[in-house]
Amino acid sequence: MQSPIPFLTVYVAVASAAAVVTLLWGLRAAVIRAELTARERRRSLWAGATLLVGWFFTALLPARLELYQGGHTRIPTIEFGLLLPIIAGVIFYRSSSLLRRITAAASQGLLVGIQFYRVLGVIFLVLLVTGSMPRVFALPAGAGDLAVGFLAPVVALAFTRGWRGAPGLVRAWNLLGLADLVVAVTTGFLSSPSPLQSFAMDHPNTLITTFPVVMIPVFLVPLAVLLHLASLANLARNDAPSPTSFLPRHHLEQTS
Repeated sequence: MQSPIPFLTVYVAVASAAAVVTLLWGLRAAVIRAELTARERRRSLWAGATLLVGWFFTALLPARLELYQGGHTRIPTIEFGLLLPIIAGVIFYRSSSLLRRITAAASQGLLVGIQFYRVLGVIFLVLLVTGSMPRVFALPAGAGDLAVGFLAPVVALAFTRGWRGAPGLVRAWNLLGLADLVVAVTTGFLSSPSPLQSFAMDHPNTLITTFPVVMIPVFLVPLAVLLHLASLANLARNDAPSPTSFLPRHHLEQTS
């Protein structure tokens, strides 16, 4: 299927490359903050780069082969490309102490600010205007991504500067970002051609399961979800009381 606008493939490629480069830069900053040994730093950077680039090409191959392409009589498969990376990322985080150390060292400003790339979701609004995508998906997905993306540097600055209520603001922004993704994924899934299609029956969302646009739900969306989860995990870690907070005050005074 030919792209409705000539630069669509280039646009998605640039968006993906920008997300990968930005995340690798963030990984380097987190590794430095984690105070790892030289060997651990090299190992972490090489492993991170290999995993991220490998993930991109693992998502690219089935997308390029149109294995995710929807059809009214075809069982949808795009959910596997979207959910499996998220599940794998959570399992890897829970099983790797090194990854947890690096994630804990990543600043909230970094984890939040990186998602400025979400403004690239404006492409959905462009495709809506050109009549290439149904409104039921393109409008909430495009507007939601723009809002989350433009708010990302503002929220990151608020946390970095220590503004009052900044942790709550970060939490609210993360929940907004996740809600935006849930809405986009749900409307995208239910408006694309499949036996489960419920919306846009007269104007199916064929592009969302077709290369190159399908790279957004199978690569950029899982990446955004994992960044939100990492940010929320760091918030929970910082909110957790220290072991000494459970000791009686007179005991603390004696030990001091």
